[in-house]
Amino acid sequence: MRRIGIISDTHGTFPEDVRRFLAEVDEIWHAGDIGSLELAAEIADFKPLRGVHGNIDDYSMRYSYPTFQCFECEERRVLLTHIGMQGGRYIPAVAEKIRSLKPDIFVCGHSHILKIFYDQKFDLLNINPGACGLYGFHRVRTAVRFEIDGRDVRNLEVVDWKR
Repeated sequence: MRRIGIISDTHGTFPEDVRRFLAEVDEIWHAGDIGSLELAAEIADFKPLRGVHGNIDDYSMRYSYPTFQCFECEERRVLLTHIGMQGGRYIPAVAEKIRSLKPDIFVCGHSHILKIFYDQKFDLLNINPGACGLYGFHRVRTAVRFEIDGRDVRNLEVVDWKR
């Protein structure tokens, strides 16, 4: 069993309330707009980190963190990227990745809006954790955590904080 924390759009900050929420997870998945290599290292020192770059991340971040990450966690395939949807639809590059890689869990950020749903068309759990950083247009900061045990995804929790 793996306990997973999902965050996005930290924009250079990793607030203490987010750390407390993620204290019991085994690893963190970051869906982009980390903010700097220094912050990525700080998060990785806190918990093992899987991440992708976002549109605000500079070239050093883009060199160190890919646009997409596809990996196995327990018995689930995960696809992680920053910009995944626009207007309620997958952007074309993401739809193509989903068709070819057939993930069970798709994680993206960018919108600063928490959204979790089961996509019947692609047979996957779609998770956007919203934004947990202190900067951006969001009014509420959010993060997600859950457990994966074999193929079982359970105990999904969402937290929100006023900005």
